[in-house]
Amino acid sequence: MTTSAENTAARGGEAGPSHPVQYLTFTLGSEVYALEIAKVREVLDFPTVTPVPRMPDFLRGVIDLRGSVVPVVDLRIKFGMPMTEKNVDSCVIITEVTVDGDRTVLGALADSVREVIELEPGSMAPAPKIGTALRSEFITGIGMQDAGFVTVLDIERVFGHAEPAAAAAEA
Repeated sequence: MTTSAENTAARGGEAGPSHPVQYLTFTLGSEVYALEIAKVREVLDFPTVTPVPRMPDFLRGVIDLRGSVVPVVDLRIKFGMPMTEKNVDSCVIITEVTVDGDRTVLGALADSVREVIELEPGSMAPAPKIGTALRSEFITGIGMQDAGFVTVLDIERVFGHAEPAAAAAEA
């Protein structure tokens, strides 16, 4: 069971979890990102995605996942990078998140999945305020491991934030 102090730490606060946490690492371009494994349902090969008219650019379309319609988000576009191109390593990470108070299953396109890692309580630094192409409210922290740094995403915040252009259009 996660305490509020652990949740605060996971969001870059002062207190920290007392045990290692597992993360699924993946790449977008040359950068390595991670999602808490508890939020990941499965990883799929890059399926055929059916476009949906008049959706934001980052929403590539929907897929059929065992009879359920699942929206697929291109994380590269969401983070201001060029669109994900289908290749042998491309995949969809199926996640379950809360969006507008409802539990939702979403697919997140990634260039490749790397591995599951454990980060020790003291191995994560708060998100930097500058020097990243990614808005810092999407970042839980920067994990430090043997091979370098990994940007740990708060997937709830990634999918819970409206795009600036969309928010401006609605105003």
